Amino acid sequence: MIIDEIISCRNHFESDISTVNSLKDLENLRIKFLSKNGLLAKLLEQLKSIPKDQKPVVGKELNVLKNFIESTFNSKKESLEINDEQKEFIDLSLPARNFSIGSKHIINQALDEIKAIFKGLGFSVKEGPELESDFNNFEALNFPSNHPARDMQDTFFINQKFLLRTHTSPVQIRIMLDQKPPVRAIMPGRVFRNEAVNSRSHCQFHQIEGLYVDTDVTFAELKGTLVAFAKEFYGNSLKYKFRSSFFPFTEPSAEMDITCFICKGNGCRVCKNSGWLEILGCGMVDPNVFASVGYDSEKYSGYAFGMGIERIAMLRYGITDIRILFENDIRFLKQF
Repeated sequence: MIIDEIISCRNHFESDISTVNSLKDLENLRIKFLSKNGLLAKLLEQLKSIPKDQKPVVGKELNVLKNFIESTFNSKKESLEINDEQKEFIDLSLPARNFSIGSKHIINQALDEIKAIFKGLGFSVKEGPELESDFNNFEALNFPSNHPARDMQDTFFINQKFLLRTHTSPVQIRIMLDQKPPVRAIMPGRVFRNEAVNSRSHCQFHQIEGLYVDTDVTFAELKGTLVAFAKEFYGNSLKYKFRSSFFPFTEPSAEMDITCFICKGNGCRVCKNSGWLEILGCGMVDPNVFASVGYDSEKYSGYAFGMGIERIAMLRYGITDIRILFENDIRFLKQF
């Protein structure tokens, strides 16, 4: 009787599926019972030869069997797939993964150290926008429109009134326009100049500017501040000297050199065999700058200084190509 075959097919299916432990075994079970030539298909084929009066009963039993086999098969398949995924992604026998811990970029490391030193000397930290007005970037800093000193800095102009700042000195103007003396602040930030990119120059770099304005501020105080910074940053054993220089916004102006800490003053490639390294420019604030911000130059005096962060980092670590600081080469950055 076909009813006996239906019962036998169900018993065989239940017995076989209970031993299935892999998707490969389950596929073999599908072929045996659910394929075109499987046991279930053969039983359904026999329905054609069943007498009409028995077809309703047999058809119902075949439908029950078909639904049971398909639902049980699908449930087993879902369970095996979940277990297979867990085995694939959670293998407790594998060694633990090594996670790389990020670190600050060498420029930020140098900048943080410089800021910490000047904070200890009583300076606050101020910042300004990278898009600046011509007034703040040039005119208020004693760069008239026809002044040849403007040619010292190749500029990215946005239009006739605005530009990408060429130095962080415009933040000095913003501070002095917003508050009355005394002023004691440093101003770090990124600056831009329309220069060819090579091993010693880049179209973008970082500077940190310093400004101190009060009554009776002297060049001796400027010198003492910068010497204290240099010894804290580079070590007490360094030698230093100040050379006269020119900047439109300071008078008198100077540049500070220190002993090359790579060759100890004997001469090397980094210091161009001079034994000295220039680290910053400085000077007393020009009275014309005070006039631009409404300060009384008869009552107040002040000093300003500025240095390039990339240059400071390159000198400290003996890096000879500024471009590598911007290339994000993990092999280079991991050294610091």
